[in-house]
Amino acid sequence: MEALLAQFTLLSDQACHDKNFDPSSIDDLMKLFEVEAYNAWAAMVLEQEEEVKEAEVAMEQAEDYLDSVMESAMDEFRRFELEMESMARKELESLERTADSARNMGNLMEKAATIASKKYMEAALNSATASMKTAWKGLSSKKVHPS
Repeated sequence: MEALLAQFTLLSDQACHDKNFDPSSIDDLMKLFEVEAYNAWAAMVLEQEEEVKEAEVAMEQAEDYLDSVMESAMDEFRRFELEMESMARKELESLERTADSARNMGNLMEKAATIASKKYMEAALNSATASMKTAWKGLSSKKVHPS
């Protein structure tokens, strides 16, 4: 393009100083400018298309990386979720065993209390019966021997 500008300057000077100057030579130079401009435009379009392709490749790589990171995060979340479910299940089983033990202990304590209260009532009844018998004997013996 610089060579064309230099030639245009030369032809412009020649057109100003030479009365026999042929204006068609400037037309030829203008056609060269047009071709040069078209070539520059075509090169710019190709460069832009290349940059677009590079940007598309970069976007695909970024998307692939994002997909990979997201999949890794989801895998980690699934492992964490399974671990938490397992821990919760173990805790629930432990609580159920503790509850069963407490219920069994309560049942045993209820049976023991029932047996103890029956024995206490039997002992109290036996004691009351013995007291009544003794009192009855005492009363019976006083009737037989009037004083």
